[in-house]
Amino acid sequence: MKKKQREIEGISLSFLDVISCGFGALILLLVLTKVFEPVTLEQTAEDLAGYLLELQETLEQIQGESRDLNRDAIRKKDLQTSEVLRLTTLKKDYSQLKTKLDAETNQSKINNTIESQLAQAKQNLTQEMQRLLKEYKKNNENNAVGGIPVDSEYVIFIIDTSGSMFNYAWPLVLQKVSETLQVYPQLKGIQVMNDMGNYMFSQYANDWIPDTPSRRNAILDRLRSWNVFSNSSPVEGITKAISTFYRPGRKISLYVFGDEFSGRSIQQVVQVVDRINRRDEKGQRLVRIHGVGFPVQFANPVQYQQTGIKFAILMRELCSRHDGTFVALNDFRY
Repeated sequence: MKKKQREIEGISLSFLDVISCGFGALILLLVLTKVFEPVTLEQTAEDLAGYLLELQETLEQIQGESRDLNRDAIRKKDLQTSEVLRLTTLKKDYSQLKTKLDAETNQSKINNTIESQLAQAKQNLTQEMQRLLKEYKKNNENNAVGGIPVDSEYVIFIIDTSGSMFNYAWPLVLQKVSETLQVYPQLKGIQVMNDMGNYMFSQYANDWIPDTPSRRNAILDRLRSWNVFSNSSPVEGITKAISTFYRPGRKISLYVFGDEFSGRSIQQVVQVVDRINRRDEKGQRLVRIHGVGFPVQFANPVQYQQTGIKFAILMRELCSRHDGTFVALNDFRY
């Protein structure tokens, strides 16, 4: 009994040992599996992180190249725009240089034409002044200074206040106004307006400025800075002066100072002034018209040549018709 029982116990212990070893092996496998599984997952996560970092670097590189390409495109576009502007500027400069070259090429021809016309005008003017001077000496031998009659009791200055006069000849204008006033020691009245009929002193509009030393000084002082708009045509000032200030018995002289005539027709101006400054029953004009020409065309022959010559022709004709004298200065500076 005891022997059999011991055999059974031996067998039972061996079976239990086997079972225990099997479970132990399974547990060991599980432990080993659990131990090595995180390593694999961690390695996979590291690989993915590295791949992602590589992708980010590649993306940044692509973005950088894209920015460089955009900058190059913008630079090329700006360069193209700059080249277009430069080409436009060069074309403009070329046109200006060509115009200047053409003007300088024709300068000698222009100068020759001006000298010829001025010589002819001077010759005709000299003949006209000699004729007028003979008539004035015959009629009023003691009432002329330098060929200009000074028998008037009232003087009206009609001055071209355009930019060409103000910029080039104004100091000489002041001098000639002062010299003209000195020729008349005592006047009954003075008036100053521009060639468009605008008064220098608004308080004396349509009235005479009293002839006193202080008023003469005030006229010259105001004239230094008197720069109002002008259309370089004396017809408005002449007609306004005659229609406003003429009265029977008044001896009036108009002094027209200018450098150019911008109107279209000299003959039309002559006809208009003839109608207004008509002759009386004795054959005398209502007022005398004198003219002083400032040759500003010498400063800029291309711009002022034609209008300057037209002014000389117009004033010579008006002065001849209206008992006056036209004086053409040989320089626009004093």
